[in-house]
Amino acid sequence: MSKVIWKPGTFIYPLPVVMVSCGTMEKSNIITVAWTGIINSEKPMCYISVRKERYSHDIIEKSKEFVINLTTKDLVYATDWCGVKTGAKVDKFKEMKLDKEESKFVKCPAIKQSPVSIECKVKEIKNLGSHDMFIAEILSINADEKYINAKGAFDITKCNLITYANGKYFALGKMLGKFGYSVQKKSKSKKTKKF
Repeated sequence: MSKVIWKPGTFIYPLPVVMVSCGTMEKSNIITVAWTGIINSEKPMCYISVRKERYSHDIIEKSKEFVINLTTKDLVYATDWCGVKTGAKVDKFKEMKLDKEESKFVKCPAIKQSPVSIECKVKEIKNLGSHDMFIAEILSINADEKYINAKGAFDITKCNLITYANGKYFALGKMLGKFGYSVQKKSKSKKTKKF
């Protein structure tokens, strides 16, 4: 196997692609973000990185809060549209027929059609160059109960989440294993009875 060397760039794929809602119930916006992820477990913390010239940047910088809304196959068109249009000129909730849902701990609305909405409070803003990174504490995770299984766990396989890679959107595929399966003790196979 041989590898070709490219110049340094943004090539850690695939990534979650999310719709981040910000503002208030009365005056809100949605920005599509792929530079996002978890950065700490205790306290649970995450980040989003946003270009300074984006309309949502100033809203989040002033309010110090936002909601990360996971996206699905059914939301892929709205996800893309909200990423290429500016909220300075259009009402993205209205244009994409997305319903606002009141959040529990922040003033920003969540997107009702999203299977999971994560309420976040900004703790720090890091200027990194092209983007500012908003480091935030996760205050609440609000999951649609239709995706909660009998054991009370969120069943990610049921909601058709999407991902982003190299300028394209992809549906997530089948599960290949679970955390720790590579070192899990194998159960003894049942012995068959001889007749």
